[in-house]
Amino acid sequence: MFSQNSKGTNTIKIYGKVIDANSNQPLEYATIIIKNTENQKISGGITDLNGLFSIDAPAATYEISIEFISFKSIKYPSEKITSNKNLGTLKLAEDTNSLNEIVIVAEKSTVDIRLDKKIYNVGKDMTVKGGTASDVLDNVPSVDVDPQGIVSLRGSENVRILINGKPSALVGLNGADALKQLPSDAIERVEVITSPSARYDAEGTAGILNIILRKGKATGFNGSVNVTVADPRNYQGAVNLNMRSEKINLFSNIGYNDSRSPGNYVSDITYLSSGSIDSLRTENRNFDRSRKGYNANIGLEYFLDDKSSLTGTIFVRDSDNKNLSTNKISSFDPSGNNLYNSTRIQDEDEKDESLQFSLNYTNNFNDKGHKLTLDYQYNASNENEAATIKDINSEFNATYEVSVDNLFQADYVLPIGENSQFEAGYRGNFQDLKSDYLVIAPNLDTRFNPSNNLEFIQNVNAFYTQFGSKINKFSYLLGLRAEMTELNVNLLTTNERFTKNLTDLFPTLNLGYELTEDQSFTLGYSRRLRRPNSWYLNPFENRASETVISKGNVDLDPTYTDSFDLGYLNRWGKLTLNSSVYYQHSTNNIVRVNRQEVRIINGQETNILVRQPINLASEDRIGFELNANYNPSRKLRFSGSFNFFQFETDGEYSYELTNPTTNTITNVTQIFDTKNTSWFTRFDARVSLPLDIEWQTRLFYRGPRSDAQSDTEGIFSANLAFSKDILKDKGTLVLNVSDVFNSRKYKTNAFAPSRENPTNITDQSFQWRVRQVSLNFTYRFNQNKKSKTPNSREDNGGGEF
Repeated sequence: MFSQNSKGTNTIKIYGKVIDANSNQPLEYATIIIKNTENQKISGGITDLNGLFSIDAPAATYEISIEFISFKSIKYPSEKITSNKNLGTLKLAEDTNSLNEIVIVAEKSTVDIRLDKKIYNVGKDMTVKGGTASDVLDNVPSVDVDPQGIVSLRGSENVRILINGKPSALVGLNGADALKQLPSDAIERVEVITSPSARYDAEGTAGILNIILRKGKATGFNGSVNVTVADPRNYQGAVNLNMRSEKINLFSNIGYNDSRSPGNYVSDITYLSSGSIDSLRTENRNFDRSRKGYNANIGLEYFLDDKSSLTGTIFVRDSDNKNLSTNKISSFDPSGNNLYNSTRIQDEDEKDESLQFSLNYTNNFNDKGHKLTLDYQYNASNENEAATIKDINSEFNATYEVSVDNLFQADYVLPIGENSQFEAGYRGNFQDLKSDYLVIAPNLDTRFNPSNNLEFIQNVNAFYTQFGSKINKFSYLLGLRAEMTELNVNLLTTNERFTKNLTDLFPTLNLGYELTEDQSFTLGYSRRLRRPNSWYLNPFENRASETVISKGNVDLDPTYTDSFDLGYLNRWGKLTLNSSVYYQHSTNNIVRVNRQEVRIINGQETNILVRQPINLASEDRIGFELNANYNPSRKLRFSGSFNFFQFETDGEYSYELTNPTTNTITNVTQIFDTKNTSWFTRFDARVSLPLDIEWQTRLFYRGPRSDAQSDTEGIFSANLAFSKDILKDKGTLVLNVSDVFNSRKYKTNAFAPSRENPTNITDQSFQWRVRQVSLNFTYRFNQNKKSKTPNSREDNGGGEF
């Protein structure tokens, strides 16, 4: 519930509920304005998801009005209020005659800053039009998406990504690739939660990114059509349809895409022997990736009565992907004389399919927040991939993965008095994944053939309870979550079985203090974990090339992290600042390490690089974050974020290096004690130009960083977008230039097996996607562009209770 505390000793509470007069459904984001007629001061608040509002104010004489875009307002005459006042249930009727005469008091910002979370509103961002979920996340405060699509939060890749508050097949078996297949038009907003309460999964040591998909709310039949064309090729089409009546709400989002994404990779490898150059190897790889596919999200919400509803949703995704990689390889002696040249061509086809069915029952027992929700979700995903590799030694490999997940969830909320709340719930998540990997390579040493068949079964049962209360300006939320994990990894190729059973407790604490109505402090603590997934546990090899190998580690244990977060929120008129200092201590930290092996390739001893995850002793991470919104006028809006972090890792890794000719064994120990400091910043500006043209610029820079085995250079990128409303505001054109300077390249120096005593040094540059120019057109019917836009005071909310 969103509320404010006003200055003064004799404080009263004005509260009630706002609903749609036609459907009797709660109106979220309705604005309540209270005007003190004695000093002319205006304050207020907005309704929550259940249409409830509660505003603290000093006893005085007030004029009260309740407003909602495209609905007729309710106004109360001036009245002296000296005690708590219940306005009851307020029914707002749609004002169909004024849809085109709306005056917006203050539009929602692209980024809403709240005490317990940051909310990124996709619809306000022109730079992601025609993009994907990966593009959306790359524009979210505190979040960074590297050129390979790996998502990190505050510099940590261990972030939990949820869809509508739950784990989902929409994230896919390969999260980075799956996010590139979910269109941005299907997303309404993204919530960044860095100090989750016990209600959320304990998975994700850095925090949670909750992607909320679009769900129409407007009464009647309405929708929009969205078309995108781009160079390099990116053709997209999407249709959003919604029909809502008193008893049902039918909503859908259907899209198709046909895209091409060229990229490149260049590496120079220097091989060393006793500190001297032994040989050099260069690789120049060009990628030509294309994808065709569709996605459909269709749901029906049925209102059983004015307090309960039943919602069913089906999401289907199907895509065909092709990836042609041409790698030109040359080898030289220390004097630069060419030893050999080869061209490695990998032609890969991949088909991905996902199906998700969700069923939700919600019962609001009363208007005070007493609530029960029940959820069931079924996910099925499969990936079928086949690749033919033409090289000096040709080979064929194929991968087939299928995953079936079932989720059961129950949440119960019981208000106690006016300012306290008790919650309890259960979540069961049951995953069964099967993976079959086949490699046919006539010249491959049979000892290192990576073909394998794996079954991964993980069942997690979780129970939680939490209690929160607000005492004047102070609020608290105490929670405890218990998770029981049963893990089975079956290596069917070798008939080996590995089982782990874990029971863990995860306490949470969230404190809040409202110094004034514009200044607030929060302090959060949570214990979280990172479970290794099936790729990390599969001990069989996966070859990127003959000399670069990746493999898992079946002995991995979860990483446990204690997180502390101190936050401060302040508003000075049109400026909003949110800052936080955070600290995380992790044990059994999972990291990927590089080690050297010597194998016989084409009759010669060859150094190869093996990448494998291990548990290191510990990691300490400390950081500072600053987010700001400044809206000097309706024609000029700025937002920015800055994130500075430092992590320190302790641990060592020992392994045996065997010479394949002499069978001599050498013990190698790598020290991973390291300290690294890095940062990233983002700036966004929106300007209203003449002729009603909107201009948006986004700048991003990620600072250089280092770890025990590599140095990575900084990355700068810039996006530009221009939009123009046409067809009497029913249509919008958006011109978008992504990565204006074509500078989003990943450049790094890697040392293997260690920085102190390397046997090979790799200097590499990688660009996943080149600059893209796109044109997007959106047409809306029976739908006002600015309808249901919440008031800018939306971010006044406190915690989660």
